[in-house]
Amino acid sequence: MRRPPGKLTRRRANCGALAAAVFCLAGRVAAAEPIEDLYRSDAIVTGTGEINRQIGYRECLREVLVKLSGDPTIVGAQGFAAVEQKAGSFVSAFSYRDRLEGIPIHDEQGTHDRPHDLTCRYEPATLDPLLAKLGRKPWLTPRPPIAVFLAVKDQKRQFVLTRDGSESPYMADSLYAAALPLSLTAVLPDAATATARKLDFDTLLQAGVGVPVAPAPDAGQAVALTGTLAWSDAARGWIAMWRLDTHGKRYRWQISGVSFDDAFRDAMRNAARILSGNGAP
Repeated sequence: MRRPPGKLTRRRANCGALAAAVFCLAGRVAAAEPIEDLYRSDAIVTGTGEINRQIGYRECLREVLVKLSGDPTIVGAQGFAAVEQKAGSFVSAFSYRDRLEGIPIHDEQGTHDRPHDLTCRYEPATLDPLLAKLGRKPWLTPRPPIAVFLAVKDQKRQFVLTRDGSESPYMADSLYAAALPLSLTAVLPDAATATARKLDFDTLLQAGVGVPVAPAPDAGQAVALTGTLAWSDAARGWIAMWRLDTHGKRYRWQISGVSFDDAFRDAMRNAARILSGNGAP
């Protein structure tokens, strides 16, 4: 899976608007993930016994089918439950990694109690027909980076989420983590770019409700995801509103009463569904 983007050298580019800011970010993302990685998935299991391995097989199958198709709704497709029951039959190879490697067994803990990473590998000749059976197809074209421009309003302040800002570093980490299972790369502007381009809360709020926002013509394949995230005591959680424009269409969706982790997972899942051609949120 892809790693979250770290600190990168700032490009000296003449980016004068939100659309141009997408271009600035487009040059900062990692290379596309190898195709073979789309046919691999991981699960955390307890020990290496057969019972827990079967549990891991099911989790790995869910993860790999969602990642490969780009459609999180596949787990609710007709026939998925039956397929999941024989998840192990689709695995071409598997391996374990002891998550406590190098730490001696302690507190009467046996090896069967130790957490392991179970990695499952699959063959395209096996998974591609399975996807077709479930009404989906592999999303094998290069996946565009998601340039996220997010206005946040909590109980005391409002700010634009940046990759190097001090307002809420946990939010940035959570956003990156939400993109990983879908083989996507989420990219945030740095604080200097946000300030220089006047990407403040009000600007992004307006962009989210109707001000035209589109990547610059030379922005490559980067896609702008614009959103607002506001805390609501009434909803007992965050209310997130998202907008994504691609291929001449505008998509909007929202979710409320959730943690910001769930808000970001919802954003990435729906972005993947749109970009993979599987439908609207």
